[in-house]
Amino acid sequence: KMASPELHVIGEIYGGKDFASGNLFCKWSLNYGSPWKLLEGIESGQTQVDHPEDSNIAKWSHPIDVHFATKGMQGWPKISVQVWHEDLFGRHEIYGYGVCHIPTVPGMHKVQCLCWKPVGSYGDQIRSFFMGGGPELTSEDLIHNSQQRQKLRTEATGKVELKIGIILRNFDKFGVEFT
Repeated sequence: KMASPELHVIGEIYGGKDFASGNLFCKWSLNYGSPWKLLEGIESGQTQVDHPEDSNIAKWSHPIDVHFATKGMQGWPKISVQVWHEDLFGRHEIYGYGVCHIPTVPGMHKVQCLCWKPVGSYGDQIRSFFMGGGPELTSEDLIHNSQQRQKLRTEATGKVELKIGIILRNFDKFGVEFT
C-alpha cells in the first residue's frame, strides 16, 4: 500500500501589528477540506494577552505544530485568526478577523494575514464610539467563506504575522510537484 501525501506545518503565530491599540490576544483555528486528516497537533488555540509598553506590535510567539495526511488537493488547509483587545476591566472586544492559506511550497515562510472587522450601521458606529464594543460576526464560517464575506461592510484593522515551516512528504509519489 502506498503512503498518503503528508503536510507538516511547524511555526508560530509571531504577532499582530497596526491595530487600534495594544493589549491584544489571538484566537486561531485551522480549516481544511474533507480529503484532509489531522494526524497530530491541535487545530485551534489562543495566545496570551500581550501588553506592549512602547510599540504597536503585539508579540505572541504562539507555537503551531500540525501534521496532516490527505487523499486530495482540494481543501488545502487555511488558518483563520481573530484578534481581540482586552481592556482594563478584562472585557474583550473584537479587533479583527482574518484568514490565509498555509503555504504550498516547502521551506520557511513569513505570512501576513490581513485582518478586517464588520463596520455595521451608522447607529452601530455611534454606539461603538461612546460605549465601546462593535459589531461581531454571528457565525465564524463567514471568516473563511469569501462569497458570504463579500456581502459585509468591513474595514481593514491590522495584520497578524505567522512564521511557518512547511515539510511535504510523498506528494511526488502521486505526481504532485511544488516549486
